[in-house]
Amino acid sequence: MLEVVAVRLRPGLRVLRRATDEVQIGTDPRWAVRLTGLTVPEVRALTALDGGGVLPRMERLTARVDEDGRPCDAVVDLLRQAGLVLDAAPQRSAASVPPLPSGALADAAAWSLVLDDHDGGGGALVRARADRVVGFLGAGRLALTAATTLASAGVGTVLLDDPSPVTTRDLGAGGLSARDVGSPRAEAAARLLRDLVPEVRTSAAERTRPDVVVSVEHAVADAARARAMMAAEVVHLSVVVREGDVLVGPLVRPGSSPCLRCLDLHRTAADPAWPVVAAQLAASPRQRAVAEESVLAVVGGGLAAAAVLAQLDGRPPAVVAASLEIALPDVVPRLRRWPVHPDCGCTGLPAAGVGRPAAGPTGS
Repeated sequence: MLEVVAVRLRPGLRVLRRATDEVQIGTDPRWAVRLTGLTVPEVRALTALDGGGVLPRMERLTARVDEDGRPCDAVVDLLRQAGLVLDAAPQRSAASVPPLPSGALADAAAWSLVLDDHDGGGGALVRARADRVVGFLGAGRLALTAATTLASAGVGTVLLDDPSPVTTRDLGAGGLSARDVGSPRAEAAARLLRDLVPEVRTSAAERTRPDVVVSVEHAVADAARARAMMAAEVVHLSVVVREGDVLVGPLVRPGSSPCLRCLDLHRTAADPAWPVVAAQLAASPRQRAVAEESVLAVVGGGLAAAAVLAQLDGRPPAVVAASLEIALPDVVPRLRRWPVHPDCGCTGLPAAGVGRPAAGPTGS
């Protein structure tokens, strides 16, 4: 007996034959399953769906009989329990569904698998990013890596602010080329973004408020800039490029998470000379500019983009009340927690019961 099952395999899943009566669906251990004891028609039908989403439904799986003698499709039942199939919804008209940027198709497929609700909502998640605005203060190699990643992931508006001219050490990682040398960084970066993702907007109305601002700085975070973003209640991600490492985070949610002043107070508690050192690092932005090493720029930029997307998508970013320290030579991120400092007052928390991080070297 043959029946049509109105379900479809979730996009992005691989279907792999393991034996004559055994199939594996998926390769990620979080959701991959093995189906054993299959009939030849079942194996044929399942393997025909390799590369999920190509066919709208699984057809002609052999109907089975359960212990009470009622016909059922045990294969589909198993896949449904594992969250690997979706009910085949009626096709909506193309006009009712905004198109995804071509580069974001992979993002939609991946997030359809990762989402806990198993509703195949990766496309909806990525489409929602089109209404989001992310600002960048700084447009060097790391910032451009993050900006291009966000644009290709579907973020609709990416604004860049950096009047510095492009130099030869800005080329390569991040995407700038020799033709950009001498142009203002922000101008060259905007041109690059539009070339890579034609749908992205690189300008906005004067009073547009970014959903997140990424502040990429060298040697030390600018305390005055941080205070201004706190006063404006702008969510901001601090990224600091140092001599041989990059600090990604914290992502600051004004009024509800530790701010950059909290970090300075913790550093001062560990090293009383930190304010003197920090003042010298901040005294001359041109002198404190640090060359952005290629691997650090790419890894740091990718992690910064991941933190921003988590904030935009409504997931908890890993770097709220924390920072990722990425250091040469191994470039393996290390997470460091930062509690609210009791003397800061940025969240209005009382001093009692607020912890402090362990002491570390100057500026750590």
